[in-house]
Amino acid sequence: MPEAIPARGKHLKTLYIMSKKTILAALAASIAFAFSAKAQTNLQVFYDFGKDRKHVTTTLEGFYGDKWGNTFFFIDYDYGEKVNNEKVSPRGTYFEIARCLNFWQNTKLSPLSLHVEYNGGVYKGYGINHAGLFGLDWFIHGKDFRNTLNVKVLYKYIHYDKPVEGSRPHSKVPLQFTAVWGMQDLFGLKGLRFSGFADFWWERDTVCPSVKGERDWTKAETSDIVFLTEPQLWYNVGRHFGVDNLNVGGEIELSYDFGTGKGFWCRPCLGAKWVF
Repeated sequence: MPEAIPARGKHLKTLYIMSKKTILAALAASIAFAFSAKAQTNLQVFYDFGKDRKHVTTTLEGFYGDKWGNTFFFIDYDYGEKVNNEKVSPRGTYFEIARCLNFWQNTKLSPLSLHVEYNGGVYKGYGINHAGLFGLDWFIHGKDFRNTLNVKVLYKYIHYDKPVEGSRPHSKVPLQFTAVWGMQDLFGLKGLRFSGFADFWWERDTVCPSVKGERDWTKAETSDIVFLTEPQLWYNVGRHFGVDNLNVGGEIELSYDFGTGKGFWCRPCLGAKWVF
């Protein structure tokens, strides 16, 4: 999940400046990667109703299994978000890619995998702390694999950019705990899927409350922990008229001290998903 450093007037400079050419090039590369693999790839389009957002987000997501484990990635783009009372579109992008390695799939330890991951991105208005993660993944599933759960314990190295004033910050505990779940045909209703993730990690960051959708930096303070979860509910509506690719639904982002927002936040989203 993103690790953000805000740009606060003259005290913090923008660490990454994004251009539309950069965004389009990254999107083209990710699409080429996704369609080169014969596996599960989907495109999600959301409208975010969060009081500090109210913008459109697209997510390209892929999951690819093989005899040595699996690869997962997603790339987010945000469009039409306000920065200093001016709409910027697209505003930025955030990317994650993770690889689970499992060379012992035919043994009793088959649920255990080695996990390696990279997180990063660029936004106009603030920089993102790039992060590398490494650890263990334990996979739990039902007999028919309709219900699955992954539990991860990861060492997390966050590359903090040195601020204009003061020394380079650091995490009190370099760890992240993650749970990822999926439930197919929820409540016995064919085509209804409940999925999502929950992350808890340590990160030194500056957070502040929001007033009318804008950050109030006069009340900024330092935070050391972050919690983020995004449960999603999708219904395969297209199955009723011969378009099995089409799903409608949404997600709710629940967070604590995440992305410069102080305290607990609830950001509901509605959208559609096309599964290739």
